[in-house]
Amino acid sequence: MADTHVLFVEDDDVIREATQLALERDGFEVTAVPDGLLGLERFRARRPDIALLDVMVPGLDGVSLCRRIRDESTVPVIMLSARADSIDVVLGLEAGADDYVTKPFDGAVLVARIRAVLRRFGHASGAGGAGAEEAEPLEGGVLRFGDLEVDTEGMEVRKAGEPVALTPTEMRLLLEFSASPGTVLSRDRLLERVWDYGWGGDTRVVDVHVQRLRGKIGQDRIETVRGFGYKLRG
Repeated sequence: MADTHVLFVEDDDVIREATQLALERDGFEVTAVPDGLLGLERFRARRPDIALLDVMVPGLDGVSLCRRIRDESTVPVIMLSARADSIDVVLGLEAGADDYVTKPFDGAVLVARIRAVLRRFGHASGAGGAGAEEAEPLEGGVLRFGDLEVDTEGMEVRKAGEPVALTPTEMRLLLEFSASPGTVLSRDRLLERVWDYGWGGDTRVVDVHVQRLRGKIGQDRIETVRGFGYKLRG
């Protein structure tokens, strides 16, 4: 991770400085700023490999900053929230964040989450598993589900012939569904396979990303199986 550049937006001086030092000790290069407007300026000046955004920062709050970043880039974003049950968590995920960490956090946990996100983004083509043969195979590793085409080699998606723009996390989620169409996938399995969680995680991350994915590929394409999880309709 020696060359990994982290943009860290946090207005609490103690947290910002302590976290920056912890990340730098683990080999990350860190640009740390105290407000959202400066965060956006630094983001545009030099695109980071990942952005850590506190929800409550002055100038431009973390959720709004996440939306601005997502309008311009698919750079992974982790939101930092002071309360696990805060509506800010869901708002951040809906704005395009890939994950979130609750404050106060342990430095080792934060590093583990950062590395998990970076692994996902660096190996998007590795998502999915056995079962892709159940879809209708087309030429060049493309799978078809009704009017939806998923190019598992080119990492592209088309709906009714038109390209669909997905974030890397959304793409991994769709690839996981595409690998086993018609099979119910639990939230815990999706957390493990898509978010690379080797521990329990908040299933709201899954639910919000499924909703975002539905909005792009069709609301009826992914079915909710109450009490069990989700499945892709073939």
